Amino acid sequence: MANPRFAWGIDIGNRALKAIKLVRDGDSLRMEDVEVIEHEQVLSNSGDNRESLIQTALANFAQRHLTKGGVVSIGVSGQSSFARFIKLPPVEEKKIPEIVKFEAIQQIPFPLDQVEWSYQLFRQPESPDVEVGIFAMRRELVNQQIKYFTDMDMNVQVVQMSPLAVYNAMYYDNRLSDGTTMILDLGAENADLIIADGETVWLRSVSIGGNNFTEALVKSFKLNFAKAEELKRNAQTSKYARQIFQAMRPIFADLVAEIQRSIGFYSSVHRESRIKRIVALGNTFRLPTLQKYLQQNLQIDVERLDAFQAGAPADGRLAALLNDNIASMAGAYGLALQAMGQGKIGSSLLPQEIRKAKIWQEKTKWFATAAAVCVVAAGVKYGTYYFHNDQFDAKLPLQQQIDRTVSQADGFDRDWQTVESSGGPDKTKVSNINALQMYRDVWADLWYDITRALPAQNGDSPEKLKAIPRADRQQVFIESVNSQYLPDLGPSLKMDSDNFKMLAQPSAGPGGGQIQAYAPAGGDRGGRFVGNVRSAYEDSGRGRVAPAPAAQEGAGGTTPAAPTDRGYLITLELTSPNKAAPTLVDNTLLKDLMERVSQTNAFK
Repeated sequence: MANPRFAWGIDIGNRALKAIKLVRDGDSLRMEDVEVIEHEQVLSNSGDNRESLIQTALANFAQRHLTKGGVVSIGVSGQSSFARFIKLPPVEEKKIPEIVKFEAIQQIPFPLDQVEWSYQLFRQPESPDVEVGIFAMRRELVNQQIKYFTDMDMNVQVVQMSPLAVYNAMYYDNRLSDGTTMILDLGAENADLIIADGETVWLRSVSIGGNNFTEALVKSFKLNFAKAEELKRNAQTSKYARQIFQAMRPIFADLVAEIQRSIGFYSSVHRESRIKRIVALGNTFRLPTLQKYLQQNLQIDVERLDAFQAGAPADGRLAALLNDNIASMAGAYGLALQAMGQGKIGSSLLPQEIRKAKIWQEKTKWFATAAAVCVVAAGVKYGTYYFHNDQFDAKLPLQQQIDRTVSQADGFDRDWQTVESSGGPDKTKVSNINALQMYRDVWADLWYDITRALPAQNGDSPEKLKAIPRADRQQVFIESVNSQYLPDLGPSLKMDSDNFKMLAQPSAGPGGGQIQAYAPAGGDRGGRFVGNVRSAYEDSGRGRVAPAPAAQEGAGGTTPAAPTDRGYLITLELTSPNKAAPTLVDNTLLKDLMERVSQTNAFK
């Protein structure tokens, strides 16, 4: 893509359209224009009106601003897209695209012809390791998003995931150079957690956003969503400020828990990294106590965004608009930077056919000039033909010498091909050895998901634990874990509840053969019980919402799997002193695993 004169970065969020225009100013970029157009209704609550609200916002934008002559970069939600980060084996540089495509086929849960995908290589200075980020989105969703803009005659050149656009913005503004940094972009529907360490990046989206705070006020104060949103925005000056923040406190705690969980997972994979600070983005951070609450509970410095390196528009009204909304403008800023060729991550989900069409469109203006040059060249050609023909005949001996040299070179080439093909069996052995590394971390991830779903223990010391009556202790212990690999989980997942329990495989230890298969309903005593967990497990790698069982018994039925789903049938044998042990398991272990099922299937 040729360097444009100017570019618009447009981010359509749940509450508003945000846009930033960057222009070239010598060797640097300057912000010339900014726009924020709020939707008449929050998109997540608009139902069938969602599409018309987006079209209305874009129509208003097109009326106010000129995009012709420049390019447009648009963002797509990290929640509806797909990202994986994988370390590549040592290979030749020219073979990296082939290896990446192989990994994309393994990682993306859809055939490649049904998605738009791209990748980005990450290399640490002075390190031979190469990490690749694979990004994808279902093709119909990408085309639908682009159509909104092309209907307004906008020249879309970049389609980027919003978390990566935010990363580009922070990288360009040199906010990621001092140690490991987390970017927390708290949007309306979800929060994007982006951890940057040197030249590498890791990201995760969690389903906690500004709307969760508003919904908490809806329930506490019995208001409709619009009035609760207004109450949240004016919480600081309200005479009911204390009650407002008390109502939102559970959401604060949930957000801290998700951040801590993400930090814990990242630290377990990157043991040498320690997050030094958090950069807070999103208008939800207008809540005056949120920044302080996160800082106190995470014990990490939390900084708010206050300016961009590209400056502010010269127009005072636009500068004030930017200042009021700067916390939510990083995505639009990063999109515009990438369109101007200044994005650290240059991958794009723009469909290949659109790229080719735009390349031909850019070349059309040169066709007329080329045709005129061809006419002139034809006249010159006929005039020089006879002259060159005479010269060719005069140098026939040299031509014969060239033919002999070419023939000799062809012979050398054939000899080399014979030598090169002799290493075929050795290449096959190397390939087979490398294949042994596939799926080696499946059981580590399975065990990680199961153990972290166990309920938190009462108290943080043996003395506190002993003070709680044994029958009230929130404890569940894993006595044994038995598993059976099934190449096709379909028949098992179609069984009714009673038959499925028969598949349980308790241990052969004391009591193992006589224990009834666990049924969560009923029972009020502590004890020992066995339960099956149905698991169509995907090894999703780093940068993921942790994978989990695709379905489980005793929590509302079963979740059907595709006929070709493979996975493990896992039997957990548990003990608990709690008097309502089955209910405790239902409300903690099984509930947590089912939530991971929903998160894993959200992209599907």
